[in-house]
Amino acid sequence: MRGGPVAKTIDAYLKTVGPDKRAALQRLREQIHAALPKVEECISYGMPGFRYGGKVVLWMGAAAKHCSFFPGAIVQEHRADLKKYDISKGTIRFQPDEPLPAALVKKLAKAAVAARGAK
Repeated sequence: MRGGPVAKTIDAYLKTVGPDKRAALQRLREQIHAALPKVEECISYGMPGFRYGGKVVLWMGAAAKHCSFFPGAIVQEHRADLKKYDISKGTIRFQPDEPLPAALVKKLAKAAVAARGAK
């Protein structure tokens, strides 16, 4: 996580990151909304989060050298789909100029909702 004050909205968070990461995270944000039309945005653990059915099911963020998507433990179940990305536990790291494909984001978003029992 970054130091300094915590952003209160995803838009405010995105203003704090560089243009390349901002564009990649904005694209990811749009893909999440397309996959989960009823998703609500929030800030959770100081990062952009996405709440579905009252539960935070996804997060995203920017680090010094990459962007991250946090769909949770389901990452391990989808290792085959994530071979070209750096993963650990519930995190997928990707370069801003190599964003996650929309079909993969949709698959992971729906799996995260199912795993957390969000309705």
